[in-house]
Amino acid sequence: MFESLTLRLQSVFAKLKGKGTLSQKDVSLAMREIRRALLQADVNYRVVKDFVAAVEEEALGTDILSGLNPGQQVVKLVNQNLIKLLGEKVAKLKVASKPPTIIMLVGLQGSGKTTACAKLARLVKQAHKFPLLVCADIYRPAAIDQLEKLGKKLEIEVFSRGKQDPVKTAAQAVDYARQKGWDTVIIDTAGRHHIDEELMRELAQMKRKVEPTEILLIADAMTGQDAVNIASSFDEQLGIDGVILTKMDGDARGGAALSIRAVTGKAIKFVGIGEKLEMIEQFHPDRMASRILGMGDVLTFIEKAEHAMSKEQAEELERKLRRDEFTLEDFMGSIKQIKKMGPLDQLIDMIPGMGKLKVMKNFEFDETEIKRVEAIISSMTREERVNSAILNGSRRRRIARGSGARVEDVNALLRQFAQVKRMMKQMKGRGGRGVFPGGLRFPGG
Repeated sequence: MFESLTLRLQSVFAKLKGKGTLSQKDVSLAMREIRRALLQADVNYRVVKDFVAAVEEEALGTDILSGLNPGQQVVKLVNQNLIKLLGEKVAKLKVASKPPTIIMLVGLQGSGKTTACAKLARLVKQAHKFPLLVCADIYRPAAIDQLEKLGKKLEIEVFSRGKQDPVKTAAQAVDYARQKGWDTVIIDTAGRHHIDEELMRELAQMKRKVEPTEILLIADAMTGQDAVNIASSFDEQLGIDGVILTKMDGDARGGAALSIRAVTGKAIKFVGIGEKLEMIEQFHPDRMASRILGMGDVLTFIEKAEHAMSKEQAEELERKLRRDEFTLEDFMGSIKQIKKMGPLDQLIDMIPGMGKLKVMKNFEFDETEIKRVEAIISSMTREERVNSAILNGSRRRRIARGSGARVEDVNALLRQFAQVKRMMKQMKGRGGRGVFPGGLRFPGG
């Protein structure tokens, strides 16, 4: 997410870092590089022009704050203006004054709309509410079947009437929700490969019939400026209340995220960061700006860790890290907990400075790797798991035979374990307590 943009911006800031003062020429050159970086990230041209002008004006008209060098001051100004560009405040879902809250999800075919419906329903359920999913896409083959399978997986009821008129189905679903006490209705509407009159007419009829609390557009972040144009068109013809950006984990250059709010005036409410149903995040403008600048996003990391690990588990891990008692058993358990939090490369980007640590390069586990790690560690004796220093050549060969792995696999695992321990020492040296789950503070803790 934003990797290319982040690298380009960091290169600009690095050039300013060693300067004692900033001349107008320095600022102009830096702004030219920032403009180029944003345009290469597919940010709307007018948005880039206004953004750079605002930062340049502030950079030339602001006294250097105490404790900040000129380069840091420019970073601060860029960060402040990125937050403004992204919307400043968190845009939460609206809640109807009288249940049910009705949310219509609209968008083009292929944007990830049906999956986004399920992801949103999962978040609603986590907030101790009772969502009802509605199949109102009768045109895409298997759309109804897909939503029903997702609903079953989440243990959330799905309302479907087959190939019946979608507007009628949506209206019946709302009546059903009122009768059964569901407090949130999420409607998966039809999409097309392009915006056409027939699509908009159907969506407008549905809007009049069910009177949604919110209409959210599902936009594919990988389409860049096309996502912004689509958002503008849907808003003009239908009226949208916000955007969910999908596929932010892909090769998204960032243009859509940085342009949509400024061009349409509509807030980004959530971002999809992977295919799994738990891979959706509420959009925080300040945290996203921090990620773009390569400054990490510790708050989101902590929230993910709190969901993945109990207070007791966190306190026990913290105790072991503090006493340097972290063992291979703890290592395996930590891998499983981290996998619950999402892709490792995304987590690393949330921790300031972690992406630059050499020990993190190529450090990645997929599901197959986790199973192999579990098999290898399970083939060790209790003594070996607690004290890996005793694992000589003969022990490693025995463990490889017992786990169906190669000796090379056992050696690789032990190297990775050693890397993790070194990494933790580095984080400790950087004042890293509180960054890892073991240093979290839990509510009431």
